[in-house]
Amino acid sequence: MARPSAEKTPSVYLYIPNLIGYFRIIINFIAFAVCYSNRVLFAILYFFSFFCDGLDGWFARKFNQASTFGAVLDMVTDRVSTACLLALLSQFYRPGLVFLVLLGLDITSHWFQMYSSFLSGKTSHKDVKDTGNWLLKLYYGHRPFMAFCCVASEVLYIILFLFADEKSTSLLNVCRGILKQSPLTVIVFLSTLVGWALKQVINVIQMKTAADACVVFDLKRDK
Repeated sequence: MARPSAEKTPSVYLYIPNLIGYFRIIINFIAFAVCYSNRVLFAILYFFSFFCDGLDGWFARKFNQASTFGAVLDMVTDRVSTACLLALLSQFYRPGLVFLVLLGLDITSHWFQMYSSFLSGKTSHKDVKDTGNWLLKLYYGHRPFMAFCCVASEVLYIILFLFADEKSTSLLNVCRGILKQSPLTVIVFLSTLVGWALKQVINVIQMKTAADACVVFDLKRDK
């Protein structure tokens, strides 16, 4: 079978969703470059990059430009962005270990999920039809619920970053201070806290489910 010529085949690297992915990386570089000098600008740039995460998915479906490269680029950008923000928060707060544990959980959970999906021959790590956990199915099966959990987590981290105070590095004290702000701020904070908590529970479930899938793969291979 003759291979399609490069001239006639559009480069996957130049797909619109992937171009948005490159743009997100540039925005994140700028955001973290100014994170100490201008917190508000950092928050705006970081959230805009996060917003573009949903935008590239829409373009992928709209123009039928979904690709394996794009999916990996998207996940790596998400994980690295969140990891950098969590590492940043670990410098502002005590105990900083809380944020480092969250960083490790986020990366480990998604890595296990990606690798177990690969072993199962699935085309997407979001394919959890064969899992028995209802919460994991709800997360990957209903975009609004997934969006709520993801947005809530990122917004919570941004709020904690914006309210970080050099005079008090205690995470609990800062959270108490946020609860004394305007009613709107309190509502947003508590809402994001709920979404964040759900996201962490799902991360643990995903990690355990994916680890079990890897073990099952080993057992079948040894037979």
